[in-house]
Amino acid sequence: MKEYNEYLQLVKDAISNIRLPQQPAGLYDPIRYTLDCGGKRLRPVLTLAACQAMGKEPMTAIHQAIAIEMFHNFTLLHDDVMDNADVRRGRPTVHVKWNQETAILSGDAMLTTSTMLLAVKAGEHLAQALELFNGTAMNIYEGQQYDMDFEQRTDVTVEEYMEMIRLKTSVLLGCACAMGALMAGSPFETQVRFFDFGVNLGLAFQLQDDYLDTYGDPATFGKAIGGDILNDKKTWLLIMAMKEDESGEIASLLGHTDNPQEKIERVRAVYDRLNLPERIHELISAYIDSAIKNLDHLELGPEARAFFMDVALKSATRNK
Repeated sequence: MKEYNEYLQLVKDAISNIRLPQQPAGLYDPIRYTLDCGGKRLRPVLTLAACQAMGKEPMTAIHQAIAIEMFHNFTLLHDDVMDNADVRRGRPTVHVKWNQETAILSGDAMLTTSTMLLAVKAGEHLAQALELFNGTAMNIYEGQQYDMDFEQRTDVTVEEYMEMIRLKTSVLLGCACAMGALMAGSPFETQVRFFDFGVNLGLAFQLQDDYLDTYGDPATFGKAIGGDILNDKKTWLLIMAMKEDESGEIASLLGHTDNPQEKIERVRAVYDRLNLPERIHELISAYIDSAIKNLDHLELGPEARAFFMDVALKSATRNK
């Protein structure tokens, strides 16, 4: 097995070698801009690592890994439009730097490019790879719709929220892991275990993202803190506060944005009073434990097991 940074370098090299047309620049420049923004590249790294853990060279799955990363970035372009987000990874979002129409069209081009990349050197695994990829994509769209639906509701339950983030965020990490196992020619049962590892990892990852949006360092996190609070976004933190805050403070603040900083501070004070920061980290730890338990059912060498355990444990403590 390689080190994380070694897989990451393979991913970076592959992305830099993508040859997009120069014209029309209005279509392709935003794609280059998006891919140049960096990011953790966790999904393609997981694909390469899973492939090698199952006995094949990681480059066996490089095109599929980059396809998943391209797809992930496509979703971010469209998410930023729908969320009216100004900053992504410390830089202006595409719809801010260009315009909304450009972000939508360049996102569409990224989606198609991701499917084209998925098919490269997929060989006998092409049909299964497309089924896994497209099924995951439909789950993500369903999750995004639920997320938008929740904006109009004040009765969202924790169970509904967890299912929404499973669909919107977690299944793509599951797909990334399973894709690597698939390209290595592993049995379906092995692919399922890798998928479940990724899903539980993704749930922990998104909960940590929710925490960081409220309690993170904006310089490290790469975007302004408190956006979820200002937008009344139904995160685990807000849903629990709406359920347990008997003072009525949270309910009185919903819909108010006249004093953004004051709202952030008051909502955060309620979260603190209800001990939600500690409780969300207990939940994150539980999902990390569930992810690791899936490794027990995989025939992994000690290096491979240590790699995936390290990824899982670091996800629970990341600050960006």
